[in-house]
Amino acid sequence: MKTINAEMTKAVSRPIRVVQYGGGNFLRAFVDYFFDLANEQGLFNGSIAIVESLPNSNVDRFKGQDCQYTLQLRGNINGEKYVETRVITSIAKAVTVYFDYEEYIALAREEELRFFVSNTTEAGIVFNANDKFEDKFGVTFPGKLTQFLYERYVTFNGDRNKGLIMLPVELIDDNGIVLKKYVLQYAEMWNLPEDFRKWLEEACVFTSTLVDRIVPGYPRDEKEEICAQLGYNDDLLDTAEPFALWVIESPVDIRDELPLDKPLEGKTNMDIIFTDNQKPYKQRKVRILNGAHTSFVLASYLAGHDTVKESMDDALVRDFMNETIQKEIIPTLTLPVDELKQFADAVVDRFNNPFIKHALLSISLNSVSKWRARCMPSLLGYVEKFGKLPKNLSFSIAALLAFYKGHEIVNGALIGSRNGEEYKIMDDPEVLEFFKENCELPAEELVTKYLSNEGLHGQDLTRVEGLVAEVTRGLENIRKYGAAKAMEMI
Repeated sequence: MKTINAEMTKAVSRPIRVVQYGGGNFLRAFVDYFFDLANEQGLFNGSIAIVESLPNSNVDRFKGQDCQYTLQLRGNINGEKYVETRVITSIAKAVTVYFDYEEYIALAREEELRFFVSNTTEAGIVFNANDKFEDKFGVTFPGKLTQFLYERYVTFNGDRNKGLIMLPVELIDDNGIVLKKYVLQYAEMWNLPEDFRKWLEEACVFTSTLVDRIVPGYPRDEKEEICAQLGYNDDLLDTAEPFALWVIESPVDIRDELPLDKPLEGKTNMDIIFTDNQKPYKQRKVRILNGAHTSFVLASYLAGHDTVKESMDDALVRDFMNETIQKEIIPTLTLPVDELKQFADAVVDRFNNPFIKHALLSISLNSVSKWRARCMPSLLGYVEKFGKLPKNLSFSIAALLAFYKGHEIVNGALIGSRNGEEYKIMDDPEVLEFFKENCELPAEELVTKYLSNEGLHGQDLTRVEGLVAEVTRGLENIRKYGAAKAMEMI
């Protein structure tokens, strides 16, 4: 079987306009997909150069396939099964900093280069005072970006028209603002010319972005079957869900230069939003998508389910989740209700995706801090708005207390038990110690001790009128009747 290549895909040669720091599954199923759509419709006309920072990267695979690969989007849209197969041709070259440094730094001298995308994980955007400007390999990503931008500044003699637009997708708050802060710190620490620092401020744009798409990635167990259907081999095969959201907060309007939203007009499952404030969209994602997860997964696991899809196949759990979103979370948010409901409908489709086996125990990691970030604002907002407690969100606390039950910590995990089957409860050491010491307390005593712990919640939640009694009732019901019956009772 032939391997996919540029001759096979009839890839069009385009100028390099995007440098992409990272060539992992997510960027290829997200950013490169959108650029590919824009190229196909004549809206962009640019190619991507992938830069890998680690020696053990996919660069050889990229080169072996002329940077061509196949993406399959698989899931549900409006309740119907959906599969889309697309050959991605938007990548022109791939280099690694370690083995192709000169080729990498030469990208800074590309005449038509305009965008710099990065996904270096949450730990990648950092500052290290020990970094040296002359070090080609050891500096942090913001340090490498500073070196790259300085090369471009020197090449074009500080031309204000040759600045770049940074599009970081790392999952940290205000990622572009933090990245710019560190780049400027490096420029100052390395005593780079004052005019270069002005060039960074005046010619370059650092956007902050929010991204959302589940990317299972390389379908190892299905690869041979899929390639047989495609009729060619593809070692960079990638998979993702159909839903996608990219919110781009920019200090200047870049929509004309980056028209990635245009090919998506009319598609309800994908959205690229340009804004001067991404916070309402982050709030929507965290409170609806992540908050829904956190509100039902622990109770669903205790009720006998192992995956999100199994949970959604149970009418009791599914109705609990829908009611939580529609009646307790959406009323506390600031975006237009129709927009929130549309997003919520997409969430339900995503949870019902038959191609993704999302384990509840994976979602359960660090549930205490997740509940604080994802569910507590909705609970408190509901109380403030309606003067009463949201019953489902209150019950989610009871489910958390029932789930975090164990008497032994082994290799950093508190060992719980569901119907005689052990499971691992993963959280911060102090959280696990709290539950090891207190999980067997009478319900009201445990609830009071947990809710009053300001170190866990940032405040004393026993001050919320009626919350101790409501959570105690839920916990007692779980202990007496089991999680499913207790959920049914509310």
